[in-house]
Amino acid sequence: MPLMKVITIQLHQFYAQACVRFLSVLSAASNPNFKHIVALAGPPGAGKSTLASQIVHRVNRLWPQKASSFDSQVKPPDVAAVLPMDGFHLYRSQLDAMENPEEAHARRGAPWTFSPTLLLRCLEKLRNEGSVYAPSFDHGVGDPVEDDIFVSSQHKVVIVEGNYLLLEDGAWKDVSSMFDEKWFIDVDIDTAMQRVLKRHISTGKPPDVAKWRIQYNDQPNAELIIESKKNADLVIRSIDF
Repeated sequence: MPLMKVITIQLHQFYAQACVRFLSVLSAASNPNFKHIVALAGPPGAGKSTLASQIVHRVNRLWPQKASSFDSQVKPPDVAAVLPMDGFHLYRSQLDAMENPEEAHARRGAPWTFSPTLLLRCLEKLRNEGSVYAPSFDHGVGDPVEDDIFVSSQHKVVIVEGNYLLLEDGAWKDVSSMFDEKWFIDVDIDTAMQRVLKRHISTGKPPDVAKWRIQYNDQPNAELIIESKKNADLVIRSIDF
């Protein structure tokens, strides 16, 4: 079991600390195929996408100041990227083919409605070959979009963000073993579910349907995800929410 470190911090302070450390790691890396792959897990509504995108944006903005080898007239390539787990949702047609399609669609977002095997293959290719095309997820259509995200050999820091990256069941355990660091962003479950409720309503779900989905699917998923917090190297309890 990893030695878990728990910090309580304002998000802007964590952004700064993470960027400084990643820039230090990048500066020390001499292997051209170097990859530092970070898992960022947490329940729905914890702010994973925001945290990942902000850190990647800041690392890419600050890297030219550290990379003295670049000509001042040449824009250096981005060195950090986000790879969301959302692209590894099962297709709706795959849910339709399950024994209980109605239940499968109602529980979409549970771990068994993703493909950890495909995610594992993606991470293995990234680690072994240095680059990979990965799927994104089209929330309007409700299906993955194949080969929509390109993580190149120039991306040295890759933050993989998603709900179930720290689970220890089946293929998820193999996924978890692929990361150099494992982060968990922690938030009070009631706060998280209020955010998810607002998200459902903002996408057009009637309030009663949104509340039913929280109770039937989102909260049970969040409770399972929170149990995986013990597998993190770093737990971020933000006080900036």
